[in-house]
Amino acid sequence: MAARGVVGIFFLSAVPLVCLELRRGIPDIGIKDFLLLCGRIFLLLALLTLIISVTTSWLNSFKSSQVYLKEEEEKNEKRQKLVRKKQQEAQGEKASRYIENVLKPHREMKLRKLEERFYQMTGEAWKLSSGHKLGIPDLPEEPSQTAAEVVTVALRCPSGNVLRRRFLKSCSSQVLLDWMMRIGYHTSLYSLSTSFPRRPLAVEGGQSLEDVGITVDTVLILEEKEQTN
Repeated sequence: MAARGVVGIFFLSAVPLVCLELRRGIPDIGIKDFLLLCGRIFLLLALLTLIISVTTSWLNSFKSSQVYLKEEEEKNEKRQKLVRKKQQEAQGEKASRYIENVLKPHREMKLRKLEERFYQMTGEAWKLSSGHKLGIPDLPEEPSQTAAEVVTVALRCPSGNVLRRRFLKSCSSQVLLDWMMRIGYHTSLYSLSTSFPRRPLAVEGGQSLEDVGITVDTVLILEEKEQTN
């Protein structure tokens, strides 16, 4: 289309020149010279048409190559985005597995160690034991201070706290063990002893507090038993 337009413009611009030459040479020009002149003009037009055709074809191929390169660049960019997305997903999965398999167990182990250290410092190492099921025994109702035959027992815990409670002297000595269990000290891990003189307190279910020697206000020591392998 463009080549035809250029040829047409060239042809129209060449007509006046041809006419001028013909006017100058009418007296002397012959048929042979006229045919030669026409042949030269057509040869020039053919050469120009070839040049324009080749140039147009080259321009079209250049444009096509640019479009092709642009499409290839867009495809490469899409492929790169897809690859980056897959790499990010793989990195995310890898990070999740690392957190789940490494960081989380390490964090839990560290928390367990801190918990063990805390309970050992507070004297509540029994809480770390998984071999005992702690029940919550019932305790008799605490009598009033003015009631007869009442003793106050002070229980000194390994943590340094001192707990006090009133009991009737006629209560079973087992109530002391129930009290220990109720405040969280298992009898398989802890024992009772008198403060002065320091001796283990023999507690039996068939004996009362008075029978085991608790006849007045008494301080008892709650201490951890020595663990044997």
